[in-house]
Amino acid sequence: MQIIEVTEFGVRSAVIRMRHPTSKLQFVVYPMIHVAEPGFYAAVTNRLKRATVVVVEGVGGGAKKRSLLASALMLSYRVLRFNRRMTLVEQNIDYASLDADVVNPDVSLEEFANGWRRVPLTHRLMAWCVLPLVIVVRLFGGTRMVWSQSMEQNDLPTPEEEDFAEAMPELDAAFGGVRDERLLDALSRLHEQRGTEPIDVAVVYGAGHVPAVVAGLMKRHGYRVRSADWLTVAAL
Repeated sequence: MQIIEVTEFGVRSAVIRMRHPTSKLQFVVYPMIHVAEPGFYAAVTNRLKRATVVVVEGVGGGAKKRSLLASALMLSYRVLRFNRRMTLVEQNIDYASLDADVVNPDVSLEEFANGWRRVPLTHRLMAWCVLPLVIVVRLFGGTRMVWSQSMEQNDLPTPEEEDFAEAMPELDAAFGGVRDERLLDALSRLHEQRGTEPIDVAVVYGAGHVPAVVAGLMKRHGYRVRSADWLTVAAL
C-alpha cells in the first residue's frame, strides 16, 4: 500500500481509515510531510474538524536545553521556504483551534537526545556529514531534486530500509522504534478506553511512522484498512 506517492505530476499523501470488526472507533491516519504547499495543510486541518481525538507528533518538553540535532533537523525543513523555485510552507496546523482532545505521546527532547547518544559515534558523524548536503539540495535544488522517488513511502519496507535498520539499529531506534512504540501504546489506550464510542481518532504523524501504525494496529487489535483517499502535498 502506498502512503506517499511521487509521480511526474505531483506528490500525494494517502489518508488511511482503519476499522475494527466490533469497535465503533475509527482511526484516520494522516501521513505528514513537514514542508508542503499551503493547500495540503489547509485540507488536513479541515478534515481534522471531524475528529474527536487528534494524536499528534512532536518531540519536545522536559528538556533543560535545546537539542542541537533536533534544531538542525528542523532547519533542514525550514530552508525550503527560501527556495524560490517552490511555494512551500512549514507544517502550520493550529491544533488548539480544533474542537478535539489533542494527545502528544512523542518523546521529550531529553529522551530523544539520550537515544541519539546511544548511536555509535561513526554513525552520528555520518549523519552530521550528510545533513549539510540535504540542506543545500533543499535550499537550491529544483522540484525534481527535492521531490525525488526517495520521498515515496509504502507500508512494507524496501530492501534498502531493511538493510539500514539491520546495520544501524540504534539510529533506527532513535528516530523510529521508541517513538513508534510510544505512539502505538497511546492508540491502544484509546482503543481500550473509547472503543465503544462512534468517534474518529485522527493520527497526524510523519509518513515514516505510518507503516508502524498500520502494522501495529493490525497486530495488536485486529484493525484493518477499510478505505483511503489522496491529498496533494505538492504539484510538480
